[in-house]
Amino acid sequence: MSTSNDLLSCPISFVLFHDPVVAQDGHTYERAAIEDWIRRNDKSPITQQRLSIKHLYPNHLVTRIVDSFEEFTRNKKYQFTLDIDIRKSDRPFFQTQTKSIYNAQWLLNNDNLSEIVLLKINGARARKEASFYVELTRHPNIVRTFDFVNDKDDNRQNGAVLLIQEYACKGSLYDLLQEQPVLPNEKVLVQMFLQIIEAMIYLASNQVIHGDSACRSALVFHVDPNNPENNVVKLTDFGLSHASQLFSVVPSSAQTQLDIVPVRYAAPEILLDSTQPDHYTEKSEVNSMGVLMWEAYSRSTLPWTNVERDEDVIQLVTMGDVLPQSSNCSQPY
Repeated sequence: MSTSNDLLSCPISFVLFHDPVVAQDGHTYERAAIEDWIRRNDKSPITQQRLSIKHLYPNHLVTRIVDSFEEFTRNKKYQFTLDIDIRKSDRPFFQTQTKSIYNAQWLLNNDNLSEIVLLKINGARARKEASFYVELTRHPNIVRTFDFVNDKDDNRQNGAVLLIQEYACKGSLYDLLQEQPVLPNEKVLVQMFLQIIEAMIYLASNQVIHGDSACRSALVFHVDPNNPENNVVKLTDFGLSHASQLFSVVPSSAQTQLDIVPVRYAAPEILLDSTQPDHYTEKSEVNSMGVLMWEAYSRSTLPWTNVERDEDVIQLVTMGDVLPQSSNCSQPY
């Protein structure tokens, strides 16, 4: 039985349909995704029968379903109300100091709505941070955010911001790597890395530095151990996003600027002086991406795990020390 996500999303890219087409195997795909697939593989990703780009035909029914969903969100002016449009679980299934994620479900009479979670963001930067989720949601490797949610009970909200996001059925890359008995094939990992890099390039093109790239920040939507290109991850958690005035906050007396920087993933220049906005650049993102890859090859091992104190990690990194090549990483990489 198909879920609403199956109806609305391409089985290759796992992105909401924009131009759905039916192929010779009887399945519906996003046109650009299946055309690229056919050029590289020549066969159906589902049935393995041969496919031809010449025999792709528009799926008008799916187009109407997607248009209906988009019209619904437009009519709501991208504003939803808690306990009227959606319901959330009483307790979050994931929580940090500034974020909570709840299981959620639509309360609307529409079977074609995507599976969702509710993201609650706390803190002085909550509204600004939330705006980045909403504005940068249209990349295939960035988790889609449908928009803000109003809570009629303002006392319950306590200044927090609520967002609806698509549900990642496989959890985070951090969880996946820890739970699997063996490390995924290296080509699978590389494909995931490339998708995360594409998302980071997109953010950079929009003058946004993610600032918190790690395996926990990549959500997994599809896993195929036998076909690297059939794996899908999406970047989330812009918790330290640096753009315009977003990061220019005054720390509390109990919290310095460095306290909110992911020390074990940060570039040397940031660890030397985390208060300088011009230290958060594409170069510092490359450094964090390198640590993310080391973490993935090490099956979600904490970087610098043999160093107990963050202060000692800062000293090592700023003096030029680097993480050793993982034993799971082959020489070509």
